[in-house]
Amino acid sequence: MKNQVQLKATRLNLRDIKSVPIRTFWITSFAFFICFFAWFGIIPFMPDVVRDLGLTAEQKWNSVVFAVAGTIFSRLLIGKLCDKYGPRICYTWLLVLGSIPVILSGLVTTPMQFYICRLFTGFIGASFVITQVHTSLMFAPNVVGTANATSAGWGNLGGGANRLGMPLLAALVIAFGIAESEAWRYSMVIIGAICFLTGLLYYFFTQDTPAGNYADLVARGERIPKSKKDSVGFLEAAKDYRVWVLFAVYAACFGIELTVYGTMDDYLQNTFGLSRITAGNLVLSFALMNIFARTLGGWFGDRYGKVNGLKGRVWFLAAIIVAEGLMLGLFSTATSLVIGIALLIGFSLTVQMAEGATFSVVPFINKKAIGSISGIVGAGGNFGAFITALFLKYKSAEAGTGILQGGESLSADALKAAQVAAEAGAVSSGYLQIGVLIVVTGIATLIIRFSLEDEKIAKKEMEQLSPELIRLED
Repeated sequence: MKNQVQLKATRLNLRDIKSVPIRTFWITSFAFFICFFAWFGIIPFMPDVVRDLGLTAEQKWNSVVFAVAGTIFSRLLIGKLCDKYGPRICYTWLLVLGSIPVILSGLVTTPMQFYICRLFTGFIGASFVITQVHTSLMFAPNVVGTANATSAGWGNLGGGANRLGMPLLAALVIAFGIAESEAWRYSMVIIGAICFLTGLLYYFFTQDTPAGNYADLVARGERIPKSKKDSVGFLEAAKDYRVWVLFAVYAACFGIELTVYGTMDDYLQNTFGLSRITAGNLVLSFALMNIFARTLGGWFGDRYGKVNGLKGRVWFLAAIIVAEGLMLGLFSTATSLVIGIALLIGFSLTVQMAEGATFSVVPFINKKAIGSISGIVGAGGNFGAFITALFLKYKSAEAGTGILQGGESLSADALKAAQVAAEAGAVSSGYLQIGVLIVVTGIATLIIRFSLEDEKIAKKEMEQLSPELIRLED
């Protein structure tokens, strides 16, 4: 395999849209945003879905689990496909095919149909992996952590922006004469169509690397993907213990963020007596911290990497994960709203910085298998969300059942209040236990090691950077 001098961006100059890396950054961030917007787009409409489909509380929880489960599988698969076919083709097909279950979500009439649509809609959550692979291919070692974190943070905003965007879209639909009861269905069809169009945008306006698409590189003899020397298979990448440590780390940050924000509305209402609107707006504001918090994590990762090498990136990641666990654990014990909000801000900042810091380390584990490794680590986030959601679900249900069994003498209102308090207490206890596990995970992160040769290569790459050019191994 030949070493080619390529234009790989050494700065995140967002105004330089004529350059391939920056144009790719904007398009991949937008595609990620649309995917997450569509993936979570049904959430603001769940009361309508429950009413129209007659879902029980159990079935509603099951739909959440199906949506997360689909993403775990797709993230594992998509990373390998990116290594083989390139991020451009993979993102195009993900958006085009992923638009189908999103559109069909607006046409369902039974709980089973809804389950199936949520399962396959979850596949577009793999967009995160492709975004991280694509920015890793486009940016130099001195800025790759910042680029990865920023694209991920801005894309992840789609998961919170839908809380405002989807109701506004529904209002627009109603303004065109559609019945209010049907607005959620038309809204899902529209956002699905936008996914499809974004797939076409990705195909025509991006390329796999600054040097060209994978197919073009192969045709020019610059990339030999089937060479044993120059490629690493998924199974070989999966044998590296560091990949699975980062899998656990991402489960402990992104996975926990998904679960905590998914349960926080009810927790704030039940614990601090907030209204549903106030609680929802607070959770949305914390999600919007992705605009800058992930970028901070990636930026600090790059800074520590520049000063202390690859081990510096690991040290910072371990420290920010521990801080995240402490913030969540302390929040779970808060009884004052002011203190609780302050700790929740601290949690939001540290959890999102941890996500950015994670993918400031990922590109350096094995550059010949960035896609496969990104897929495994990315799947860790959804695995963490899946496990902790089940944990909190059953912990809450057990507490509520205990109150029902022992509260025969209470009035209906008193019984309901006791049940709500018991479930809130169970979630609080769950947050504390999860916080402890996060701290343990942060400490365990320190077992990640890089060889002296890895450190020398990384240092050499940093030293060879010029303002515009770096040496890139395809």
